[in-house]
Amino acid sequence: MLAPWLELPGAGERIGQWSEAAELDLRRLGTTADADEIKDTAVTQPLVVALSLLVFEQLVGRVELPADLVTAGHSVGELTAAAIAGVLDGDDAVALAAARGREMAAACATEPTGMAAVLGGDQDEVLAALAELGLDPANRNATGQIVAAGPRAALDQLEAQPPQRTRITRLAVAGAFHTGYMAPARAALAERAASISVRDPRYTLLSNADGTPVRTGAEVLRRLVAQVTAPVRWDACMTTMREHGVTVTVELPPGRTLTGMIKRELRGMTTLAIKQPEDLDTAADLVTRQTVGSPA
Repeated sequence: MLAPWLELPGAGERIGQWSEAAELDLRRLGTTADADEIKDTAVTQPLVVALSLLVFEQLVGRVELPADLVTAGHSVGELTAAAIAGVLDGDDAVALAAARGREMAAACATEPTGMAAVLGGDQDEVLAALAELGLDPANRNATGQIVAAGPRAALDQLEAQPPQRTRITRLAVAGAFHTGYMAPARAALAERAASISVRDPRYTLLSNADGTPVRTGAEVLRRLVAQVTAPVRWDACMTTMREHGVTVTVELPPGRTLTGMIKRELRGMTTLAIKQPEDLDTAADLVTRQTVGSPA
């Protein structure tokens, strides 16, 4: 995932700097490591944030960002969004992602938990079914897309007896992220975050907790810690994008999942998921011409 980007000016030096911050060899992990190694959430999280920020820096080297930019991130992507908004510097964002990943991996090892996507169905019926099984709606991503999280035995029951008109897809994750099972990780992350200096956002920064803009750096940092055990409300973030008049979104690597959701929920939106260095010029052109939201 890193290899094509390392050819860009200054990229190798930046990844070396962030490797020190994360206490991981991000260059090796993003180029030659095998799939099993980078699936470890302790590795995935800092690697994703480092790649997203690397590409963002390359983008801003090509274009001036508009003052009315809106930025938002899904789960660990909220660290990237906070750095884009100027709340955190890049070193602290990657270091916090590494700490978050390590602590969440440790929390996952204490009890057999997991996550499953519930696709389709009536939202109220799905939420009621999850509550009956003792599962949490860890992600409320979009219409007809809720991610359930909790004990594996309860997820087995959900698969065996899904709510009407739904399809269940188990996710390849280490445990029940964004639930109370991550409480030890939240406590450890709060301790790590106490040493980080923050600034107030220079751009509109939407919160995973409820989709609302966050006004102060201190509140952003508090929410970044709290979201480890709180549901991700990406649906609410998209609603706020619409209310703010966002017309174009640019998604930073490595994924395109958020772009897919935006296309389905916010009809008529111009979208771009950056997948390769050649996409940077296209993204710069979109930023130049229109108001932009930047999901991370």
